[in-house]
Order: sequence, then C-alpha cells, then structure tokens
Amino acid sequence: MIRAAHPADVDAIAALHARARATYYRGRVPQEAYAGEAELVRSREGWTRAVARTAAEGRVLCAEEDGRLTGVAAFRTAADGTTLTQLHVDPTHWRRGTGAALHAACLDAWRAAGADRVRLEVYEHNLRAQAFYARHGWRPDPDLPRSGSHLTLWLEVAPRSGMGPRSGE
Repeated sequence: MIRAAHPADVDAIAALHARARATYYRGRVPQEAYAGEAELVRSREGWTRAVARTAAEGRVLCAEEDGRLTGVAAFRTAADGTTLTQLHVDPTHWRRGTGAALHAACLDAWRAAGADRVRLEVYEHNLRAQAFYARHGWRPDPDLPRSGSHLTLWLEVAPRSGMGPRSGE
C-alpha cells in the first residue's frame, strides 16, 4: 500500500533511510556520515520538514506492508521545478516491486500537478539505484551530468495514455 506520510512516521522513515544508505555508502564514506547519532538526528529533522510540506511544495509517500514501513519517496516542487529528493526501499524488501510502486505513485502526483520534467541526483557508486532509474526512463543530464559525487538525471513526465484534454478545455 502506498500512502501519504504522517508525522508519526518520521522515526520509522529515518531508520529506513539509514538502513538503505548503509548499503551504498558503507566502505565509501565514514559510517558516522550516514549512520551516526548526529546524522540520525539530522535525518529526522529533514524528514520532519519534508512531511510537513504543503501539497504544492511536495510530498512524502510511504510504502507499507502489513503495517510496516517498507519504502519511502519524497519530492519537492519549487520555482525551478520538481526534484525527486529521496526514494528508498528497506533492503529486506528489495526486488519486490516496492520501489516501482513508489515511483508510479510519484509519477501520478507529478502528472496531477502538471509537471513535465523531474530531476534527481543519485550517488555515483549506487549502481543498483542507477539501474532502477534507467529502467524507469530517467536519463543523464547532458548539460550538468554531475553534482559532486552524484549523477544528475532527468525524467520527462509524459501524460498517462488516454489522458487527453477533457471536453470544454
């Protein structure tokens, strides 16, 4: 089940985020940078702000199975466009369709908001995520392919098939 995040979800979201980040940062950056207590506090604060956004500013979506959080996605919309800021699946739930379901829910929200293009940054060593995004149509930014240790990707958001203008528009 995909649903909007609630303030009561923040601790579970932050913990899932830490578990997911550990899979691609381990051995590449110091552990305290992704799993230390200070980082967990910073992560909780960031997720608290994200969950509190208005619908016009973005959303946080949770994937849930049997009452347990299994994935999370967040995006932000600003004057310069829409950015997918986070998409994480609990490593124990990889390859079960959770990420695809979260991505589809984001696409629905972007289409409903009229977004035509969405941006994201993915860690250069996170090959699993890069393959996931490529399968879902994300392409490298030809003008700015990198942002530090992250690759910049874009997705053209096409209207859903059969979603032409309604009569009278």
